Amino acid sequence: MLLLICILAPLIAPHSPIDQDLSNRLLGPGVKYPMGTDNLGRCILSRIIYGARVSLSIALLVVTINAVSGIIVGLISGYSGGIIDNIIMRITDVFLALPGIIIALIIAGILGPSLLNIMLALTAVGWTGYARVVRSSVLSLREKEFVKAEIALGASPVRIVLFHILPNSLTPVLVMMTLGMGYVILSASALSFIGLGAQPPMAEWGAMLNSGRPFMRTAPYLMIFPGLAIMISVMGFNFLGNGLRDLMFKN
Repeated sequence: MLLLICILAPLIAPHSPIDQDLSNRLLGPGVKYPMGTDNLGRCILSRIIYGARVSLSIALLVVTINAVSGIIVGLISGYSGGIIDNIIMRITDVFLALPGIIIALIIAGILGPSLLNIMLALTAVGWTGYARVVRSSVLSLREKEFVKAEIALGASPVRIVLFHILPNSLTPVLVMMTLGMGYVILSASALSFIGLGAQPPMAEWGAMLNSGRPFMRTAPYLMIFPGLAIMISVMGFNFLGNGLRDLMFKN
């Protein structure tokens, strides 16, 4: 549903998400503006629809980079073993020892406010979970008979990893990616809310929450609707991830 909204945004948005009309500022929900207007007269519904594009694009890009990076690190660590495995896992433990959002907050604060910087911040810390999960799968799979048979037949490590271990390690990664979508949307919105993410006049849910904060008493819908968009999206990806987990790992 969220993907469909993003694709059809130009067709279903009733107004421009950035055009200002001060004569219509702070209008409550009505027929012309179903979710009202903000302090600059912009349509809240249109901004939420276009904000879905921003949030989903960030989530897809960050989760994909995190998953690919984590898979590569996990495969190298799990299959190599020994000192290489120990070094990689100690580095991973350092990142895991600190809350990811705090590290992302520090990185985004140093680099400055922009969507690109919060994506860099979230990718800097998001690969660790994937790496540990893939490493655990590799440690288990490399002891299986079909892997030992490939080794006995003289198959190269690259062939074994790419054609036998990797395909059998992707199931938990797919579940993590689905759950990670919700986490990235929530984290990116949080960083935008405190001014480190999307900058005006871009329509982004966290930034919309921030801009509506001064009008929380007089026009609460400025925060209610973006908040609902974030909540529904995060819950949707969490439900999807839980459903995939139950489907893939049921006995």
